[in-house]
Formats: sequence, C-alpha cells, structure tokens
Amino acid sequence: MDSLNNHIREYTIQLSKGQIQKAYKGIMTFMSGLSTYLESMYPDYTASSLYFGYMDMTYFAFTPSDLKNKKLKIAIIYLHEQGKFEVWLGGSNRKIQAEYIKLLSGKNLGKYKLSQTLPGVDSIIESIVSEQPDFDHPDELKKHIERKTIEFVNDITSILNEKS
Repeated sequence: MDSLNNHIREYTIQLSKGQIQKAYKGIMTFMSGLSTYLESMYPDYTASSLYFGYMDMTYFAFTPSDLKNKKLKIAIIYLHEQGKFEVWLGGSNRKIQAEYIKLLSGKNLGKYKLSQTLPGVDSIIESIVSEQPDFDHPDELKKHIERKTIEFVNDITSILNEKS
C-alpha cells in the first residue's frame, strides 16, 4: 500500500543521492535566466514572477500588451515529469479561459489544438517548444525557446485578429 511515510522515505533516499537538488536548482536557474533574457529582448512584454511549482511544472508568464489587454497571457512552462518545454495561451482567470475556448472553437487554429474546459486544464491553446531540451547549452536553448515563443505569439495574435 502506498502511504505518505513510504513516499517520504523514498523521497529522502533520492535526496540523499544529491542528483535531484542539482537538477532542480539547474532548472530554476535556467528558467530565471530565460525570463531575464526575454525581458531584456522584449521590453514591451510583461513578465510575471517565476512559479516554482510542486515539481510538476515551473513557469512564468511572458505577455505582449495587446494580449494582456484582452486578459490573456502567454506562459512558458517546463513540465518536470515529461522533461519538456511548452508555451501556452492562457486566460487571466477560468472565466476568461472558458470564453476564449468557446470563441475559438469554430476557428481554424492551424497546427494548434484547442484545450478543453475541464478541471485542472489551465490553457486555451498549448504548443510544444522543446521535447528534449539541452540544458548543457543554455544560450542555444534560450534562443530556441525565444524563437518558438515569438512564433506562437505571432500565430495566436493572427488567429485572434481574424474576422469570424
């Protein structure tokens, strides 16, 4: 039977090896550096604080003013269990998210898939940015994430600006 005590014992064993702390610190340092880098490159975007998460996801919002004015946000996410980066279009709250999912439900989203309005779903649209990120080359990884994020922002802006 899985008990909290068993989980904590395993957690303690894994922490005693030292790998988890090094990996987690590396991911947090990278994400913080990515946010700083993007803020310096795109001063007209608004960046949020880094959300560290519960070792499930770590993210920050990085949103151009035109989307922010629509109560939307762009989130750059690292999904710990899958070891990949994604970029999401999200709403400022669940109501806004549901409204945009409904609004976009009939539109051609090209290569993107609309999220479902379900408990635990925090996105309107999601896109994979890097399925196997190379943290040993952080500058190249930052530039790759930047390119994919800006492409996503431009695509989403075009989709939202299309006349129904």
